[in-house]
This record gives sequence, C-alpha cells and structure tokens, in this order.
Amino acid sequence: MDVKFQSTVLFVRDVPASRQFYEGLLGMQVVADFGLNVGYAGGLAIWEAEYANQLIYNRPASAGKLGCDNVEVYFEAADLDEVAAQLAGAQVPVAHPIQAQPWGQRVLRVYDPDGYLIEIGEPLDVVVVRFRSEGLSPEAIAKKMYMPLDAVQGILQDASA
Repeated sequence: MDVKFQSTVLFVRDVPASRQFYEGLLGMQVVADFGLNVGYAGGLAIWEAEYANQLIYNRPASAGKLGCDNVEVYFEAADLDEVAAQLAGAQVPVAHPIQAQPWGQRVLRVYDPDGYLIEIGEPLDVVVVRFRSEGLSPEAIAKKMYMPLDAVQGILQDASA
C-alpha cells in the first residue's frame, strides 16, 4: 500500500475571512483555488464548512463545532516580533503572546477566524544559532533543546558557511 500525506483541511465558516488570515496575514501561497476549497503550499487547506458538512455528514455546519483547543496548526517565522506586531495590528485574538518554550524556542499562539489554534514559532535552526551567539557550547545547546548533538553541529556548520 502506498499512502502519502497530502494535506490538513480546516473547515471554515467564512472562506474570504480565512483567506485574509492565511494569505493576507500569514503569507500562505495558494496552489489550488476551487472557491469553496483552497489549498496552500505546504499542505494546509481550507474548506467551506457548510458545504463540507453537508457532503460528508449530511448535516449543517452549525451541528458541529469549528475551532477547538485540541488542534494546533504550526507555522514558523524567523522574525517572530514582526509577525506578532502584524497580528496585533490586525487585532487577531491571542491565546498567548511570545513566550519561550522549555527548549528555548520563542513562540506565540493566536486564533484564526474560526477559532483554530495557530502557533507561530522560530525555526529551530534560528534558536540554535541564537544560543551559540549567547555563548552556549554545542553540547549545552543539544542538552537544552533535547536535540541530538550531531543535529546541532550540522545547524551550526550550515550557519557558518
């Protein structure tokens, strides 16, 4: 059997509002636009909830809950402060402002127009390089970030090239 992951699809109430969030605020690139269903580079898609619920469950979307606290869509951005400012300017609801995770990665979490939890974090290679610039040894970085030492060394080698 040859099964390949293709996409995660979020059911949304308002496709234009969701497009504004994902394309306008997060800069997602559309790879397929079918009106009620929009696919983005990287494997995320949105689907108009009323149509999807009728098709799949033969019920209106109002019968099901959209957005919840047990699903998170993860993005990365090297300049997290810039992203946070842009989201704040657009009055996007915040789950929490930028905070450091136990492994040192800075992240923020917000909600999309349907209440889906969106995490935006620094790429891990940015965190590794930041720790090195703060004077941590590769061994200390690996321990702090729960990463294999060879992965840390590879990131540092790529960053210095």
